[in-house]
Amino acid sequence: MVKLFFYPIDLTYKIVNGKASIYIYGRTKDHKQVCIVDDDFEPYFYVLPQKNTDLNELKQRLKKLETEGRDKYQVQKTESIKREYEGKEVTVIKVIVNLPAAVPKIREEALRLEEVKDCFEYDILFTRRYLIDKELIPLVLTEAEVEPLSDRQEKTRVPIFKVSKIEQHSEDTIEDLKVMGFDIEVYNPEGKLTIPERHAIVMIALYGHGKGKNSKFKKVLTWKKFKTDLEYVEQLDGEAEVIERFKELVVEHSPDILTGYYSDGYDFPYLIKRAEKYKIKLDIGLDYEPVRMSPGKMRQVDSTGIVHIDILNFIRRVIARKLQTDSLKLDNVAEELLGEKKEEVEIDRLAEYWDKNDAEQLNKLLSYNLQDAKLTFELCQSMLPNMTELVKIVGQDIASINRMSFSQLVEWFIMRQAPGRKQLIPNKPGHKELVARMDKRVKGAFVYEPKPGLYENVAVFDFRSLYPSIIVSHNISPELLNCDCCKDKEKVPLEGYNLWFCTKKQGFLSSLLKEIIMRRQRVKEIMRKAEKNKKKFLDARQESLKVLANSYYGYLGFFGARWYSKDSARSITAYGRYYIHKVIDEAKKRGFQVLYSDTDSIFIKLKAGEKKEALNFMEDINAKLPGVMELEFEGTFRRALFVAMKGDDTGAKKKYAMVDDKGRLNIKGFETVRRNVSPIAKEVQQEVLRIVLKENQPELAFEYVKEIINKLRKKEIEVEDLEIRTMLTKPIEQYESVGPHVA
Repeated sequence: MVKLFFYPIDLTYKIVNGKASIYIYGRTKDHKQVCIVDDDFEPYFYVLPQKNTDLNELKQRLKKLETEGRDKYQVQKTESIKREYEGKEVTVIKVIVNLPAAVPKIREEALRLEEVKDCFEYDILFTRRYLIDKELIPLVLTEAEVEPLSDRQEKTRVPIFKVSKIEQHSEDTIEDLKVMGFDIEVYNPEGKLTIPERHAIVMIALYGHGKGKNSKFKKVLTWKKFKTDLEYVEQLDGEAEVIERFKELVVEHSPDILTGYYSDGYDFPYLIKRAEKYKIKLDIGLDYEPVRMSPGKMRQVDSTGIVHIDILNFIRRVIARKLQTDSLKLDNVAEELLGEKKEEVEIDRLAEYWDKNDAEQLNKLLSYNLQDAKLTFELCQSMLPNMTELVKIVGQDIASINRMSFSQLVEWFIMRQAPGRKQLIPNKPGHKELVARMDKRVKGAFVYEPKPGLYENVAVFDFRSLYPSIIVSHNISPELLNCDCCKDKEKVPLEGYNLWFCTKKQGFLSSLLKEIIMRRQRVKEIMRKAEKNKKKFLDARQESLKVLANSYYGYLGFFGARWYSKDSARSITAYGRYYIHKVIDEAKKRGFQVLYSDTDSIFIKLKAGEKKEALNFMEDINAKLPGVMELEFEGTFRRALFVAMKGDDTGAKKKYAMVDDKGRLNIKGFETVRRNVSPIAKEVQQEVLRIVLKENQPELAFEYVKEIINKLRKKEIEVEDLEIRTMLTKPIEQYESVGPHVA
């Protein structure tokens, strides 16, 4: 046995000699690829017995369960374990089975026994279960006691070892993941429409880390012979040869991450389809297995050991809400995040240039193809710190993290903590329960309606992380709801409901959230003193913790959540309304004019010299707030504009614009910050707000708008400035209302 230190990157499992083996692919500290095999982890689930059941007798009955499927599924052993479920300690039976596929099958058989009340944790993927139980974190330095695997024939591209002991060694995280971006271009005689059964791939670009340290590799493969001076171009004899060469280059360079932009939805499925036409096996995995594409509309493509990351997934799910761009197209996202753009070519005419063998235009297209792969690579590189930190917090592999929604990130974070705190993980809701949950609504935040007008000298205060701080301060956790021991304690300020949470016992979910908040505060403190090169990773960590904390409330009310609790969700918003009302009432009592309030913020008009009184007011509020709740001073603004609702005299909610003392505009809710608006409307509104707020000249703004209207009537405005760009967010058939973009 020898000790091996490595960073896990990807994992899967295989059935070898009738037994499940975990395969972990990663890199050693000196950057060599390895595969670690663990044969000793067994699949299992939990059985909750009916009351007054003889546990020994039930265990004997469970041991005899077996059923047939692709293999023979049977129980290996059983054991009794204490767990906490819905706030109470229960005894469950751990049922260990022979294969991962046996878990759902044996569970069905177990549910037929009259002594069985329910089964739990039967739907956790085997590799994810392994990471949770072994307390391993991908991308973090891991120590393993290993020996070369020689007792069975393994087809592998990297050295392979059998592990006898494995554990996390330190917090050290891999910082030099090898990334390669790729992009395809397709013959397109019908313009934007390309059909894999009919239209060939004409170019494939690769851009990423080379073999040498700090070196870059770039290549564009094509099968048209024409004159080119581009050193990175490789001209082959046909489409099949291009696909084969793509496979060879990926295998040769063996990146940790192969990334594309919308490659789950387009590039990889198209590549797979064209490879099938030529009977080419896309076996780029480190185990010589071909890439795998999941069935259904939401396609996912994976390969073993080389992680496929469609970087659009992460940008769409996690980053998009912060972007200013109207579109998530590669060009727009790259320009905002990288300061780079795609090259300008007439891509819709590619087929025409291809047929004419137009060397000048085809060379431009080759350069365009490479630039797309380069932008994809650079976007993935820029997102890696954020993805890495989420991997470390949530504890699942980077491919899974890349595809998780906010609710899934929260859920898997909680699931990782559950075994260590002896918590039984609740089941996902069935179809009937899902439908019932979807019908329930939670009353939202309070909005203090503004009086339309232009105001000067405005101060803004807001609660720091309002909903997370309420959860922690009031110990809101589903298992503590309406406990027997605190009936006479504080009730949730929610009319029509009699709800309370235990004050004697720390909640499971609320305690986890408290740890997240405290960790983020510590990271932010470290950031202030950190060296510049460390700040990027620390900022990614605090931002990831913030994302997780702010998603907690939404998770509790999400109909698909395992720890779903509508009463917990409505309690959180009730406390939110209660505290914002208290702040408004106190501000009025002190003589301040309240202009507006929404969810967690309050806007008050100050008279000359009142800033000190306003700050004293904030300190007095904070002295009375419970737990970690805190009202913060956001700043003073020179002017603030509140407008009326369309066709009404009442103030519009969530729609205002302000300018601070440094002349910076803060715009909320106006069309100028929305995606589905034409450029001309955004530009005009932005300029109107600038003139009104910064120059304080409403009459000048009026004249400016009249001038634009005259230009429109004279058709002096470019048609591109009138376009409205939007995107489909679900399959077309799921839209009930057919708007212009759906049509």
